[in-house]
Amino acid sequence: MQAYLDLVQSIFDQGAWQENRTGVRTLSLPGASLRFDLQEGFPAVTTKRLAFKSAIGELVGFLRGADSAADFRRLGCRVWDQNANENQAWLDSPWRDGLDDLGPVYGVQWRQWPAYKLLPAGGEARIQAAQADGYRLVGPVQDQGQACVLLYKPIDQLRRCLDALIHDPGSRRILFHGWNWAQLEEMALPPCHLLYQFLANPGTGEVSLCLYVRSNDVGLGTPFNLAEGAALLHLVARLTGYRPRWFTYFIGDAHIYETHVEMLREQLRRAPYPAPRLRLSERIPAYAETGVLQPEWLARVEPADFSLEGYQHHPPLTAPMAV
Repeated sequence: MQAYLDLVQSIFDQGAWQENRTGVRTLSLPGASLRFDLQEGFPAVTTKRLAFKSAIGELVGFLRGADSAADFRRLGCRVWDQNANENQAWLDSPWRDGLDDLGPVYGVQWRQWPAYKLLPAGGEARIQAAQADGYRLVGPVQDQGQACVLLYKPIDQLRRCLDALIHDPGSRRILFHGWNWAQLEEMALPPCHLLYQFLANPGTGEVSLCLYVRSNDVGLGTPFNLAEGAALLHLVARLTGYRPRWFTYFIGDAHIYETHVEMLREQLRRAPYPAPRLRLSERIPAYAETGVLQPEWLARVEPADFSLEGYQHHPPLTAPMAV
């Protein structure tokens, strides 16, 4: 994970202090990227202990479309507690539905993206085509004086990625995202890791992932998100018959909170250990062996199905999360 330390040093060298919504200043750098060859190891930070179980618990919650901090706690992840119950802006929001509610965050968008079609009331052929595609009729509406009908269906974006990797692996459109302008105010926290694109190479039998993160807390968030993204790629590869290869991580606003400076300077004084390996439980079906796509395993996996082998790390370091 020398690449992570190099990013930290770049922010210290080139970043500028900025104010932000949390009230805790950040040293911010616009535009950064990290790239890992997963055949050489798993991108787990080693200059402190990675909260691996918590990161995987969060990923499993996303895969299940969790919308409550209680759901994440049951999976061994408590990082959503503060955003659900201590973020004053969310506590004051009319969209918040009681204790632990998060709204339609991450996994809800991944697995149940709300898709709508607004069609002219007289366009029977188009209405029937939409219904044949799984859209349900919501009802008649008026749009700028024109009689229309509104149709709706939830889209499982991640399932569509699995289908495309099997049936159209050369596509450059195998992606999902979590940014929904219509629902941002309904979320405890708008998504930071936004866009996931899978790129398959049937010739080599490899699949890679590009992840774009609009805003990243490099001290706490980056190690967490790197572990989740790499673990997701391993899982998708298992379910679609590929080997995980390149994981490229793009950051829009890469920042270090003022309260994380000493934690990160201590990590820069430590030499990283070799990368560990990620192991998936044998109970997760391998498409390469069965030839059967089993997308239900996206929601069936448990945190215990993921483990690190050969993980050496320096002593733990802690810092407060800015909410």
